[in-house]
Amino acid sequence: MAGWDCMEKAENGSISHGSISSLDSENSAPQGVELRHLRYFVAVAEAGTFTHAAERMYVGQPTLSQQIRRLEEFVGTPLLQRRREGVRLTEAGTVLLEESRAVLSLVDHGVGRTRRAAGLGRSRLRFVVQPYLPPTLAAATVSRLRSAAPEVDVTWLETALDADFSSILQREADAAMGWMSPAKCALPDALDVMDIGSFEPDIWIPARHRGAANGAIGLDELARMHLIHGPRHADPGTYDAWRSVLRTRNPSFDFTDPPFRQSLPMTLAFAATGSRPSAVLTGPCHPVGTAPRPTADAGRHGMVPVRVEDSSLTATAGLVWSTDLPRELQQVLFETAERIAA
Repeated sequence: MAGWDCMEKAENGSISHGSISSLDSENSAPQGVELRHLRYFVAVAEAGTFTHAAERMYVGQPTLSQQIRRLEEFVGTPLLQRRREGVRLTEAGTVLLEESRAVLSLVDHGVGRTRRAAGLGRSRLRFVVQPYLPPTLAAATVSRLRSAAPEVDVTWLETALDADFSSILQREADAAMGWMSPAKCALPDALDVMDIGSFEPDIWIPARHRGAANGAIGLDELARMHLIHGPRHADPGTYDAWRSVLRTRNPSFDFTDPPFRQSLPMTLAFAATGSRPSAVLTGPCHPVGTAPRPTADAGRHGMVPVRVEDSSLTATAGLVWSTDLPRELQQVLFETAERIAA
């Protein structure tokens, strides 16, 4: 890549003893720059502050600051603008961040291949599955990933994800399946994403409601109902997006938290026996445009599932991963997402 023409040389042995050797080309890396300098620089750029980067890299903040200053001296130009609220990349820093990620990914990939060739280890992947994904989607993800990469040791983590997928950015996980924020284009460059498909929820309404006969209910009417959905912390991105849509029809609208998050039958019973007409909004559960499938809960307590007209409430599932992963793992994740979406 431009600026750091050392990809091929790295594979041929020009990188040794943890440092990037001086090259003859005028575009070569300055003598003295070490891989640890690049790792520290990437950590600061991604964390946004020296304090958080030092914690992530398990070094003292003074040491980290000193190494970044040395890197800037080696390169010959400032890479970071230091501000009270954090750091911001200079134009040169933006270029170096992209190239540093590429160099580090190549080195990690080479070391991994070397270890596997020597029988010293297998690729490892920490994969987060967001709670309350549709069972069919979660099952397809697990099945496809296991079949695509039988040689990879996958650690499965079931935990909530925020809209920024910070667990991956903070290196607590390598990849995740979850609901995308409507502003998915704003994801950091450190993340790659593939859409899996769009899904919509079921709306459980009293069987006597006029929408029950049509199998659908309008957004205007839904926004005037007592609507049970959530809690927000289970999926903040989807919760906030759907609430915003409903508030376009009723500015004072808000969701009511379900009393029993883990039990739909109990929540339906709660809604059916209230003193005011209530509806229960599930999370995204079936592909957009498909009718609700009969379940064991259908008809219970006089509540039936219907769709929102015009698919006004939807969420897009995405498979997200760190661009720092070795190339073969990124390819496995890409192929997995592609097969699920097909």
